[in-house]
Order: sequence, then structure tokens, then C-alpha cells
Amino acid sequence: MTAMAQAQGRVEEVMRQLEKALLEGSLPPGSRLPSERVLAEQYEVSRNTVREAVQRLAARGLVRSRPGAGVYVTDQLRTGIASPWGQLVADHPALRDDILEFRRVLEGATAYFAAMRADDEDVERIGLLMDQLEQARRDEDMAAEAAADAKLHEAIALASHNSMFLHLHASIIGMLREHITLNGTGMRRQDEKVSAQLLEQHRVVCDAIRAHRQEEARTAMQSHIDYVRSQVDGNDKE
Repeated sequence: MTAMAQAQGRVEEVMRQLEKALLEGSLPPGSRLPSERVLAEQYEVSRNTVREAVQRLAARGLVRSRPGAGVYVTDQLRTGIASPWGQLVADHPALRDDILEFRRVLEGATAYFAAMRADDEDVERIGLLMDQLEQARRDEDMAAEAAADAKLHEAIALASHNSMFLHLHASIIGMLREHITLNGTGMRRQDEKVSAQLLEQHRVVCDAIRAHRQEEARTAMQSHIDYVRSQVDGNDKE
């Protein structure tokens, strides 16, 4: 093998490692890549090799350089799946129920595999986010509650250790949160009982995942999505 071929092989290997981090969520959208020096030490290659690998990722829109600030992960993996669905949902509200139906299947499976595969770090992350959700509820901070809700669902997807669940979940939730005001803060503003019910549902889901009870986690998540659908349908009929 020539020296040039060996160099290209090292570049491709670094790319694969970085792509794996993007897919697994250890480098989530908006996060800053470690410096060239750190990556070069981590992968035991030269900084030029790291630089070329990052440039290739940038050419595909997966990362973006910010002058003076470093290289950051874009949301290309997530938004790419959803487009052009976002506009279709806005133009055709009837699609919302189809998406919520799909979300029931997707998130039910995601919760099942999260309960099966969650490691200690996942369990701790989910527990901390559940604490944040409960604290926001006590503070009556609906915006913070909705934000913790979204992060909790993403943490569950991350705990599934399935890259497709993680990125499909992000795309589907992105479409819904952008075009259905009942999600997040809007839903909680309807009724005090709604907010309390959502909190209890999340608690049941999280307890099942942290205890590695797969079927219970799936059933609890599907019941949660059914409740969300019922609230959306009820509001549409008013």
C-alpha cells in the first residue's frame, strides 16, 4: 500500500469514528467538536488527518466551522429526515393524527429498547431530567417544564442505543412541536389536571425504564402518547 493510500485510510477511519459519534448522539446537534489536537491524540493520527476528515464532514453538511469559535455539529441528520414534512403538516392539519399515530409506535418501541439497553449513564441522565421536570412543575414554570419534557424524551431515545430511533424521534418531535401549539407549554396551559397527568405519565415511563421493565415501559409510553392524542383531538373539536 502506498503512503498516500495509507493516509487516506487514516482519514476515512477518523471519519467513521466521528460519524459513529454523530449517530450515537455522543456528539449531538449544536455541540462543539474537540480541538484538532485532542482528536489527533484520541485517534492517534496527525492533526492534518483530523483536519481532512472534518472537512469532509463539513462538505456533507454534518458539521460547520464558526470562525474563531471552532467546529460545531449541525442538525442536518435530524432535519433532513423531516423535510418537507414540516410544511405539509402546517398546510394539512389532518396529518397531525397520522404523525401522532406513528409516534405512538416509534416511542413505544424506543421506550422498550431503552428499558432493555439503558446503561448506568443513561439511567442517571433520565433520573436527572425527571427531577428537572418535577422541579419545573413545583415552580409552575411551564416553559421549563416543556423544555425538560422534550429533553427527557430525547434522553429515552438516546438510551435505546439505536441511532435510527434517536434521529427519527428528533425529526418527528421537531415537526410536531413546530406546528402543534398544544404540545409543550400550550398543552399544559389548558388545564392544571393536564399538567399533573403528564408529569405522572412521565414518572411511570421513567421508573419502568430505570428498572429495565421493557413491556411496562412500552405500554406506559403508548398510554402517554394516547393521552396526548386525546388532548389534541379534543382541542380540535372545540
